[in-house]
Amino acid sequence: MSEEPIKINPQEKELSGFVRALSEPLSKYGWPSWLVYTLAVIGVVYILNPTLGVLELIPDNLPIIGNLDESVAVMLILAGIVEALEGKKFRKVKKNSKTTDDDRVERVDQNPTE
Repeated sequence: MSEEPIKINPQEKELSGFVRALSEPLSKYGWPSWLVYTLAVIGVVYILNPTLGVLELIPDNLPIIGNLDESVAVMLILAGIVEALEGKKFRKVKKNSKTTDDDRVERVDQNPTE
């Protein structure tokens, strides 16, 4: 059985690659849900505590690159939100398709051709 991504939305072809990457849950690509949620919590902690200095990875007074760490934290939060909203739909579709595949295999086993 090949591991192809399961399409949830038939209009995905119209979305650009960047938008599709932002709107698909990471669990669709094999990431455990708990890891995505943990990274989102770390992103929230990092954003809520920007001036403490203990967690500051890149000083903000450096031009342009100083805000990259905050941008990564926002992306982690976004990944957690997408996982919470869209990941549930993906897991439901995946579970239904797995049940259908299992039923098909069971029916073949019960009715041998020879």
